[in-house]
Amino acid sequence: MAKRSISRSSPKSFEAIAIESKRTIEIDEFVPKKEIDELYLNSPYYLVPDGEVGQQAFAVIREAIRKEGMVALGRVVFTSREHVIALEPRGKGLFGITLRYPYEVRKEDEYFEDIADEKIPKDMLDLASHIVETKSGHFEPDKFDDHYEGALKELLKKKQAGEKIEAPKERAPAKVINLMDALRRSVEASRESGKRQTASVKPRGGQSERPKKKKSR
Repeated sequence: MAKRSISRSSPKSFEAIAIESKRTIEIDEFVPKKEIDELYLNSPYYLVPDGEVGQQAFAVIREAIRKEGMVALGRVVFTSREHVIALEPRGKGLFGITLRYPYEVRKEDEYFEDIADEKIPKDMLDLASHIVETKSGHFEPDKFDDHYEGALKELLKKKQAGEKIEAPKERAPAKVINLMDALRRSVEASRESGKRQTASVKPRGGQSERPKKKKSR
């Protein structure tokens, strides 16, 4: 077995390759947004012009990429490291998101290659599709609820009040269920919920009231 030599570096050696942080972004090219794979997206930032001198150049770049429907790819240095950043217009400013380097992105085959090619029964797919349709909505991040943060705040309140903190009981392992039965129960529950909502808005007497006509003089 061949011996490997290990090279040790001192902190001064790393200082020699440290990159100075800059407040400017060097734009290299413009690309269609759809070509940027989501796997490369990293951290988002808002960008604003630095003083009155750079406002016009900032506005020109912003409106040019807005007009062409493109994304600007540039380089910026902060935290002693050079980052690739994608820029796109957002309102009066620019929205930038740093991109990962190829060596930072793992190949999906490393994780998905062992997944079996299942033959999906049509009735099961139809039931699942029905659930997707009945539970379809719109993206509303205001509805996101961080359950962990809520539980943490409750824990801190109890500690401040001097209450005894008890460890949660371990849950029993979930039973293996038939997916088809679970889908059917979900569909039935959705139908029952729909029936209750319909019944709650039904007018009394079984007849809808007609709006009264207003007489004109």
